[in-house]
Amino acid sequence: MARYQLLLPKMGESVAEATVIKWVKNPGDKVNADDAVMEIATDKVDSDVPSPVAGKLVEQLYKENDVVQVGAVIAIIETDEPETASVIAQPEEAALRPAEEPKIADSTYHETVPFKEVEKTPEPELNEIQPEDLSGIPGIDQLEQKSSPIVPAFKSEGRFYSPLVRNIATQEGISIDELDSIPGTGSEGRLTKDDLLNYLQAKTSSVAQNGQSFEPVNAQYTEPVKVAEPVKKADPVPVAEQAKAPVQNPDPIPQPVVPATAGPAKAEVPKTAPVEQQPAVAASVSGADEIIEMDRMRRLIADHMVMSKQTSPHVTSFVEADVTNLVLWREKIKNSFEKREGEKITFTPIFIEAVAKALKDFPMINVSVNGTQIIKKAAINISMATALPNGNLIVPVIKKADELNLVGLTKAVNDLANRARNGKLLPDDVKEGTFTITNVGSFGNVMGTPIINQPQVAILAVGAIKKKPAVIETKEGDMIAIRHMMFLSLSYDHRVVDGALGGSFVRRVADYLEKWDSSREI
Repeated sequence: MARYQLLLPKMGESVAEATVIKWVKNPGDKVNADDAVMEIATDKVDSDVPSPVAGKLVEQLYKENDVVQVGAVIAIIETDEPETASVIAQPEEAALRPAEEPKIADSTYHETVPFKEVEKTPEPELNEIQPEDLSGIPGIDQLEQKSSPIVPAFKSEGRFYSPLVRNIATQEGISIDELDSIPGTGSEGRLTKDDLLNYLQAKTSSVAQNGQSFEPVNAQYTEPVKVAEPVKKADPVPVAEQAKAPVQNPDPIPQPVVPATAGPAKAEVPKTAPVEQQPAVAASVSGADEIIEMDRMRRLIADHMVMSKQTSPHVTSFVEADVTNLVLWREKIKNSFEKREGEKITFTPIFIEAVAKALKDFPMINVSVNGTQIIKKAAINISMATALPNGNLIVPVIKKADELNLVGLTKAVNDLANRARNGKLLPDDVKEGTFTITNVGSFGNVMGTPIINQPQVAILAVGAIKKKPAVIETKEGDMIAIRHMMFLSLSYDHRVVDGALGGSFVRRVADYLEKWDSSREI
């Protein structure tokens, strides 16, 4: 019998950890290929972790509510493969190391020995993974490794709380009974970070109105991390000390502080230089100004945007398109289409169809860059930027968009948009995009200069459709008429896309929209 190490797979860009919600399989249970073994939650999506092999689950390496790093071994499955096969390497992006190197770390949640027998050792409070253990995770090189302070355990026997909510409650001294009493607006009544911050804001406002002193809500919430790199140069400062740090603005003092990254953990606060902790809720500073702490998703978006501008020299080309025929065609068929398909047809799937056609005409737009290598993508996967109710942004992906007809594109767009706004996206829904479309026209904007969604090399912004007087050519000569016009804005990476290619591509998209067949049937 061989023993298979089941790893926590990658769950989309910028997701480095997940929380175990529930074990679907218990030790001794039979596991078929593709059976869900556990349910996990991240800041973006909740999903299942399937097993790629069939066998019997013999060991669970994490408990419910534990935070697990992407690529960590989460379970051991005994398969019918010969014992000489030792550890079966995890497929695709989740693999951390070759099969012939079964060692996980010097000091981890459990000790892995050659797979004749797996022995359990006492579980330490903090796991350690050496830097080389993370080298196999795609995209991990974009995140700086750092330490994370140990957060006291915070457990609830019933209601589920995300790591961020538990950490905020711990730092603010919210008891489990008080937390259970706060109504939640998330899925199945789950308490979200915004629910808790609103509760704290109302609580502190009530105290302030009564004339009582109170401590401001901690600004920088450090998220609990089960696995962290050991700190070699600086001792971590306990979370309690960080929250009570006096308000000062000291001069910079050289300290061996681990730099902050897009990951969930925060940089340490030097003991010799107390740093002000800004309130996370809206708190008056000068009577008019407010300081609002970014949530985790906003910090990730910010880091990704800065990284994109630093990576790619951006150039933007604009084209104005006459989409009168397209507008009149949609107006004519939208009611019958909705009755027949049960879906509303918007302009977005039409734009995606035109982009997919243009990408087939200009395949060097459908590429990514790896150092000095240009990777030409075989699949055309269109990412569509979707605004969330909380003001953040997520980019679900329509896979193989060129293979879908307009009905299929319409259903895919509506499905992804609805699940994105309701927090129901799966990890696979936000991966492997090759080109991005953002509809700035939905906010009344006529054009924009969007930032490239790395590692892609181009992004198209579609503006609002406006009625304008325009010159049209007829058999009787040029005439001025009221036409439906819009701007297309293409930002592209000038390292690999020159002006001729970028300009030709966006012009081709406009041509497909302008030459729309007004008698088309779908």
